[in-house]
Amino acid sequence: MKKKIAVLTLCVLLFALCVSAEAQQQSKIPKIGWLGVRPAASDPGPEEFGREFRALGYVEGKNIVFEYRSADDKLDRLPALADELVRLKVDVLLASATPAAVAAKNATRTIPIVFYGGFDPVALGLVDSLARPGGNVTGFTAIASVLAGKRLELLKETVPKLSRVAVLWDPQNPGSAQQWKESQLPARELGLQLHSIEVSSADKFVAAFKEATKARSAALALMASPFFYSNQKQLADLAIKNRLPAIYPRGEFVAGGGLMSYGSDRAESFRRAAVFVDKILKGTKPADIPVEQPTRFELLINLKAAKQIGLTIPPNVLVRADKVIR
Repeated sequence: MKKKIAVLTLCVLLFALCVSAEAQQQSKIPKIGWLGVRPAASDPGPEEFGREFRALGYVEGKNIVFEYRSADDKLDRLPALADELVRLKVDVLLASATPAAVAAKNATRTIPIVFYGGFDPVALGLVDSLARPGGNVTGFTAIASVLAGKRLELLKETVPKLSRVAVLWDPQNPGSAQQWKESQLPARELGLQLHSIEVSSADKFVAAFKEATKARSAALALMASPFFYSNQKQLADLAIKNRLPAIYPRGEFVAGGGLMSYGSDRAESFRRAAVFVDKILKGTKPADIPVEQPTRFELLINLKAAKQIGLTIPPNVLVRADKVIR
């Protein structure tokens, strides 16, 4: 009888432990580590991604937790921040730009990583291929390098007899460097001579524009880089001051006074990144989620800026604009 009671007691205890473990597992809230490049005050990424994530039923603090880390435009801080998020044992690492994605991959080969925006993830070694990423990384690429040629084409259509274009790029950002390199072929095909201007700190902006005008560049193309996004107003103002028609990779520049922009629809990148993270939290492996590319692109034109530099936007360019600021 005592033996039966002992066995029964042991079973009850084991059952209680199992129930307790299951309850703890069910109550565990997933944690997302968000690794950004831009200063938090100038980066709309967390808010825009959060909006898309809430649409999928996630409420921060209730069924999801975020750990935010930003490098404040200091790329050398990214490896340490990525390591910090790994030590926090986040369930997914969300990388807001190419440098952040590279740092995240160097920090872990096991925690799933989702990137959004950025450049060619295959060329940068983030994934094996778009269709079969392999490893622990997947995401949404903005194909910024591919679009560099399209921006040069739009500049040539907009500026009469354009032959020389100053190109502003960030040598510390591997994606920006890749985009500068990818601009060479389309420039030759368009009959444009590019003048390279490398800028890695905001105190060099004024000198960069002086160099552009001294080199007799008749227009300016800005390569994509989070560092430039953090200083969009200053860059747009300098282009106007130097009477340089400039094209930018994002509409934020045009809203801040810049002339024109052409790039992928950012809302689409946030929507898809949110879907990717949702799939991973529900058990899908990053290796089984193909990297996606944008399907929507936007051309924005600021006629106020055009008037300030004495430029008339040709009707064939204006009619293609998705948004015109008058």
